[in-house]
Amino acid sequence: MEATYTKVFTDNAILVHRLQTLLNTAEIATRISDRVESARLGGFGAPNNSVELYIFKKDLEKAQPIIAAYKKEINL
Repeated sequence: MEATYTKVFTDNAILVHRLQTLLNTAEIATRISDRVESARLGGFGAPNNSVELYIFKKDLEKAQPIIAAYKKEINL
């Protein structure tokens, strides 16, 4: 069975990891794509806000209130 992810948040690593913690506490599985670290390891640069957080599409409805509250908390 193919896992279908959707990107729900992009920012710097600190903010993304905090949201990941909130979602994991709510038992929503997450995946992070850290383009900053990938770029560093590849020998080139990337903007600091290139860390992306993904969740399964099936969890989107459950995650939306958590994401909205978090964005309000950090003034986005």
